[in-house]
Amino acid sequence: MTTVRFKQVDVFTTIPFLGNPVAVVIDAAELTSEQMQRIAAWTNLSETTFVQPPSSADADYWLRIFTPKQELPFAGHPTLGSAHAVIESGVASPRQGKLRQQCLAGIVELSVEASDQGQRILLESPQAKITALDDTSTATLSHGLGVKGGLTEPALRVDVGVVWLVANLIDGQRVAELKPDIDHLLQVSLAHQASGITIFGKASDGLSQIHVRSFAPALGVVEDPVCGSGNASVAAYLIHYGLMQEFGTEYQARQGMELGRDGQITVRVRGNRVWIGGFVATCVDGNLRID
Repeated sequence: MTTVRFKQVDVFTTIPFLGNPVAVVIDAAELTSEQMQRIAAWTNLSETTFVQPPSSADADYWLRIFTPKQELPFAGHPTLGSAHAVIESGVASPRQGKLRQQCLAGIVELSVEASDQGQRILLESPQAKITALDDTSTATLSHGLGVKGGLTEPALRVDVGVVWLVANLIDGQRVAELKPDIDHLLQVSLAHQASGITIFGKASDGLSQIHVRSFAPALGVVEDPVCGSGNASVAAYLIHYGLMQEFGTEYQARQGMELGRDGQITVRVRGNRVWIGGFVATCVDGNLRID
């Protein structure tokens, strides 16, 4: 019987149970890939991560990221939540405000900033690889979303380690009221080898600039409460279409209200570089026993 340290943390919130949870297994060096996948299926969260010693001298730790169905090369909120868990557990400490995480997508640099609300952690998203969907594919996606009148611009396939199809619904209220056909979105996702669909619109809540929702049925997640890679993909979309001036180079996005959450995401853009971040709250701190 092996005992490993385990945390469940809530990302993009200072208040437990309002953000997006991720399970973090701290002492995962001896676990096999099969054990990791089994644990991820058991936690039944959108992602479960496993912290191991790095293989690169340029990294502070190695992170493997699993959905209930498969391993991911990178994901935003698991990276941020795991950084919080790593710091809290004493596995690694920021050096000059920086942490460096090794994952299948490469080495991701994180910034750790002190504020009156606690430590805010931001990551630099992998450089986006963007392909515009053709008119037929955009129309098919629009139909699956239930958007009447189509989309203003062609949807984009954005690869930031996780692949999202991104669509601009213009108005945050339309985003909130959307009731998509999830089976249709699954087929669209599979056709474009994407994890799912992220939609956004301009917010009018006085708290944020953009309202975001992410649907990932291909990963076994109908709707992701608060999605870091999805928000990074939205920023890449804004850069691609020259829309950054409408929101500014640092803005707040909100996500998850339709699921009873209230995730708040800080997005920073410098040229073509995108940072995603927020606060993290620990909800569970204990151990796992593994045969």
